[in-house]
Amino acid sequence: MTVQSETTEGIILTDEAAGKVKGLLEQEGRDDLRLRVAVQPGGCSGLRYQLYFDERELDGDVVADFGGIEVVTDRMSSPYLIGATIDFVDSIEKQGFTIDNPNATGSCACGDSFN
Repeated sequence: MTVQSETTEGIILTDEAAGKVKGLLEQEGRDDLRLRVAVQPGGCSGLRYQLYFDERELDGDVVADFGGIEVVTDRMSSPYLIGATIDFVDSIEKQGFTIDNPNATGSCACGDSFN
């Protein structure tokens, strides 16, 4: 895992994740989309992550730029994501984005929710 950079808010996007996001954005053919990372109530551990492309600008958004890839978090989610590393894994066992979050005190077996 190669860490590309860290924002003042502490979100880290690896080179692998940035490359995958760039490829997906190119497939969409739109230059107004950004990767939004949010924390929502739900899941078996209380909170769950949401990653999706978004063109909206919400009041209080925290925007981080990783070599032209913008990662956006809303002001309510941002404190939960300080120091979180977003990576992309492509192996025989698993393919997809992963979030390693030092703020999570526990998580469930599915890996999609935390507390």
